[in-house]
Amino acid sequence: MSVYFWFKTLLLISVFYCLGCAKVPDPRVSIGEVELKKIPVEALPGFGTDKIDQALFAFRKSCKKIARKNLDSLFGNQLYTGSVKDWVDICTGLPGLGSNNTKYRRYLRQNFKAYKIDDLGNPQGLFTGYFEPILKGSLTKSKKFSIPIYPRPLDLVLVSLGDWRKSMKGKRIAGKVVGPRLKPYFTRKEIREGALVSATEPIIWLSSDIDAFFLHIQGSGKIELPDGSQVRIGYAGHNGHNYFPIGRHLKKIGAIRSEDMSLQKIKSWLIENPKQKNIVMDLNPSYIFFRRIANEGPIGAQGLALTPGRSLAVDRKFFPLGMLIWLDVDYADEEGMRLQRLMVAQDTGGAIKGPIRGDVFWGSGERALKLAGPMKAEGNLFILIPKTVSISSD
Repeated sequence: MSVYFWFKTLLLISVFYCLGCAKVPDPRVSIGEVELKKIPVEALPGFGTDKIDQALFAFRKSCKKIARKNLDSLFGNQLYTGSVKDWVDICTGLPGLGSNNTKYRRYLRQNFKAYKIDDLGNPQGLFTGYFEPILKGSLTKSKKFSIPIYPRPLDLVLVSLGDWRKSMKGKRIAGKVVGPRLKPYFTRKEIREGALVSATEPIIWLSSDIDAFFLHIQGSGKIELPDGSQVRIGYAGHNGHNYFPIGRHLKKIGAIRSEDMSLQKIKSWLIENPKQKNIVMDLNPSYIFFRRIANEGPIGAQGLALTPGRSLAVDRKFFPLGMLIWLDVDYADEEGMRLQRLMVAQDTGGAIKGPIRGDVFWGSGERALKLAGPMKAEGNLFILIPKTVSISSD
């Protein structure tokens, strides 16, 4: 065959090859249930304008917890999050307090890689908000204050299944020992009807059962006592039953439209329907137990005081506590701008399941309620991991 024939053939092959290249998707690495898509750190949405110092203030606290872990162990349940040593080294290089955001941005660019999370082809997930309510209560029971808030009962057994099976690491159940077996603990309805009356002394009493219900959802709160002083209570355990969002039921029966759904709307419906409120609230069998907190708070699952607007509740199956996460959510932040910022995974929640799922802690009181109550928005989630962590697509 002629030289011209081979030249023409190679030219055609190269043309088709280039056309094919134009259709090749962005490089990704599959890790089972999720995919990671690498992007430049500086390409994170809002990277140039975010007040990164606020997030790194929260991260600095997490670093103290990370430093206590075994350096050779995995940092979480996934290989893509690296080892504890990777993160201890990252924490060691954290610029000092008082550094400006330019220096902090340089720190992120020099030390981290960024990846967008996709969940089985779904690029976006659900993001909600929570807050610390301020409620009226009393240390003693009275006609006005008759709704009990219980501490963790002595017979409640919390079990980490990872102690028995490595494949179950991160999964937990709760129950009570009945004879030789562990049985499910009392449900919300059973506790409301008096299952703990003779066995457990409440730590505080509230005036409203609806307030108590939402206190259980938030997981912490400030209680204003009759003399004007305040006490803070926080999460101490749960009854082991799965959380059920009653808003889903109210939407199903047409009580609240999907576009109107918010904490405020649900609370109003419960107040306006006193004969049905217990039936609806009991649809959520999950029940939270509390403890008095003497220091600053509220305290998240990492055992640290949460930072308003920067602490995020996540699913620990995918992200360990202390990890840096970047959000890009279709929701207005404190200044009315799209929520695009660096966050720190410092908490968990019964309703927080999946890799693109997060619950933003907005702080305490009415202002935080206005931000948290209606938040139910779609958005993107990115993770930042140390450059020392090996990802197969890099």
